[in-house]
Amino acid sequence: MTHQARHLYAALSLALGTLLFAGCRTAGDTPIKLVGEAQGTFYNITYYDSEQRDLQGAIDSLLADFDLTASLWVDSSLLCRVNRNEDSVLNALFSDLLEKSIMMNQFTEGCFDCRVGQLVRSYGFGNGPRTALSDNQIDSLLAICQQPVAMVETQEGIVLRKANPATALDFNAIAQGYAVDMVCRFLEQRGISNYLVDIGGEVVAHGCKADSSLWLVGIERPADNRYSAPEIEKAITLKDCSVVTSGSYRKYYQKDGLRYSHTIDPSTGRPVQHTLLSVSVVDTAAWRADALATAFMVMGLERAQTFIAAHPYDSGTQAVFFIYSTPDGYATYATPAFEKLILQDEKQ
Repeated sequence: MTHQARHLYAALSLALGTLLFAGCRTAGDTPIKLVGEAQGTFYNITYYDSEQRDLQGAIDSLLADFDLTASLWVDSSLLCRVNRNEDSVLNALFSDLLEKSIMMNQFTEGCFDCRVGQLVRSYGFGNGPRTALSDNQIDSLLAICQQPVAMVETQEGIVLRKANPATALDFNAIAQGYAVDMVCRFLEQRGISNYLVDIGGEVVAHGCKADSSLWLVGIERPADNRYSAPEIEKAITLKDCSVVTSGSYRKYYQKDGLRYSHTIDPSTGRPVQHTLLSVSVVDTAAWRADALATAFMVMGLERAQTFIAAHPYDSGTQAVFFIYSTPDGYATYATPAFEKLILQDEKQ
């Protein structure tokens, strides 16, 4: 990420993360605000602590340890070693990420799939070089990505078995949400219950603001290009839940006049091509919202709407917000559960 892009993403993260920083507190308490870097992006964390503890060092260590397991950008991480077949013994964190990924693969009927690592890297969305892929090459890579993997308990511990050693896992569509949930658990374990955690625009809001009203979070308006200044399309209220946005208008590359989305359809091995620009999912777990947002981007608007209607969960409906392109620009669609979260002033 370039210096310019890092500063832009800091602004984007702030715009997506909060329109207002505050939390429930007693007289004399002041908010602790932390800003730092993690997972190739920026984080913004605000919490209220009667002991006024500065937990940044501990949070940085927590996120660094997470990267040593799940990051594709840390060459010595367990994920990279497993992908290179240098190691197969999994720790508890890796096992949980893979278990949740397999569960979401089944739930989304294959639209979420962590086995797309070879395709993502070959398209140039990972840390490998970008190459021009022929249809035959894509089909060959797709065949590798569709080979089964399994966790097996042995005397050495839980190990990963690959039907094809070339299969590479990619946790990027679930890892950032998972990391946000980890930070939230860290805060809760220290008796902190009023906080907002934002890592790269993936947000969890817990508790409430100083005046007992709910946290406010912004959903970004589609940008002309990846360097455009962020603008807010909708503001929503959140309590004890997360919101994660997946979009195609900032993460892409252009070649021969065509724009290639970073979202790969696991069933075709090709970048998605439909009108959907972004999906924002509200859920009690950021890791699940992360995976669902990616799956809905793969499905496209109509299929995602059908899926949501057929798969109610938690409170009975999924709170999801879609932005999609039209001949005149773009339009939006919010599920009834999401509509209830939109700030009243925004509805008028």
